[in-house]
Amino acid sequence: MANHKSSLKRIRQEEKRRLHNRYYGKTMRNAVRKLRATTNKEEATAMLPGVAKLLDKLAKTNVIHKNKANNLKSKLALHINKLA
Repeated sequence: MANHKSSLKRIRQEEKRRLHNRYYGKTMRNAVRKLRATTNKEEATAMLPGVAKLLDKLAKTNVIHKNKANNLKSKLALHINKLA
């Protein structure tokens, strides 16, 4: 166990951040899954800006890497374009 006040505080902060990042990471994965499962092009097109906004926010706060966010947005756009 930690001996210093500052290290105890650091442990508390890291736990709080970890839970926050896990929540938003899971939310992002669910949003991407939901968009990929959509077969209606109009619905998917309407959902894309919200999912892209979420990905950009998570990349900005370093929950995910910016390249991962861009790759996901690109793949989702391709998926929507393939829909009939």
